[in-house]
Amino acid sequence: MLYKRINNKMKILHTVKYYSPICGGMYEVVRQISEKLIEQGHTVTVASLPVPRENGADFPTSSVHVEEFDIKGGYTTELTGEVAEYQRFVLNSDFDIVTNFAAQQPMTDALLPVLPEVTAKKVFVPTGFSGLYLKVWYEYFSYMPDWMRQYDMNVIISEGQRDMQFAKDHQIENYTIISNGSSREEMEQPISFSIRKRLSIPDENLLILHVGTHTGYKGHSRAIKIFAQAKTGPATLLIVGGEYPAGCSSQCDELAKKYNDSVLFKNTKKNIVVKHITRAETIAAYRESDIFLFPSNIEGGASIVLFESMASSLPFLATDVGSVRDIIREGHGGMLLPTDKNVPPEDTIRDNIKHWIKTVLEFFNIKNFHSDRGFVRAKIRGSAKLLEKLCTDKKLREDLGKAGHEAWLEKFTWEKIAGQYENLYKQLLEEK
Repeated sequence: MLYKRINNKMKILHTVKYYSPICGGMYEVVRQISEKLIEQGHTVTVASLPVPRENGADFPTSSVHVEEFDIKGGYTTELTGEVAEYQRFVLNSDFDIVTNFAAQQPMTDALLPVLPEVTAKKVFVPTGFSGLYLKVWYEYFSYMPDWMRQYDMNVIISEGQRDMQFAKDHQIENYTIISNGSSREEMEQPISFSIRKRLSIPDENLLILHVGTHTGYKGHSRAIKIFAQAKTGPATLLIVGGEYPAGCSSQCDELAKKYNDSVLFKNTKKNIVVKHITRAETIAAYRESDIFLFPSNIEGGASIVLFESMASSLPFLATDVGSVRDIIREGHGGMLLPTDKNVPPEDTIRDNIKHWIKTVLEFFNIKNFHSDRGFVRAKIRGSAKLLEKLCTDKKLREDLGKAGHEAWLEKFTWEKIAGQYENLYKQLLEEK
């Protein structure tokens, strides 16, 4: 085997939809694992779709070699473009390991028809199966058990993820659990400024932080409503997040302004700041905050911001979705918000009527529609009470922050996580 002939150094391919800092959590996961493996002497290539280099965007230099393939469409429509070129690249490049990060995206789906031809050890990291309950993906997931068995190993990030339950339901035995994490180098970097001063946040205010791209599913409006109802005393809710097409950024601005202009907020010295800030400023916000509030509506990405919270000794409150319960059990760095499950992200009359219609359609197995299965929603009143408790109990905040930080150092730095991937890859290559 090639790997045995070159000082046990591996030639690895990681595939991901986009490999760019403007594209969110999966980029960070793949970047961290890839760069840490390169530091150990392995060769790592990343294959992804082309990323637009617009408006002079700053793309950091990296030791990772990137190959881009212009593939369009997806399994539910049609894969077009450089599909054959991508398949030939994978089949003819004598990789020791090929790892597909995330289902339901072209860089994974384009390889599914040729999996039996891939001679490298094959690893699949599903990252949650976000479309599992959508009718449009029904056929795709009917084939998924067979595809998962064709991989040498499936990596699931948590016991609580829906892909784990899927694996158990279909008697998939070739799986292991490797968590996500956060970067020690990044989270411990020197910061020479105060984010409170930059954003004119009073020193006497408790600072409650929410970090998440404005997708409409990270719980931004829920965080605002929980904060508004909680009797926190003087406090600031800082919402940090990048823009997202057809997302909730403008709605968050409007909702924040409504509360900031209210007599209640002025009398209680509360305010909400919605801001897109730099990564260094975000890390400063983690360090200077008192509580991290994350009432996400979906599983997936939440785990990374919670690990960043733990890295900053910042106690968190989060909805019971995906890996959150497991992170709390393993790290003791936060508490679960009271959570409604399998509901629309918001509870307006319109949303509730649509939810009732969807439930009927799903029961009779008719019509393609966007199911609410898998979505959650923080209960406002109970969540506000829990936030009040954490605001008024400094010792509890300190205890949670300390426990979370210790667990992060022990288990959840990217150095530790990348080491688990390296060990997995080596074990697979040692098997006959």
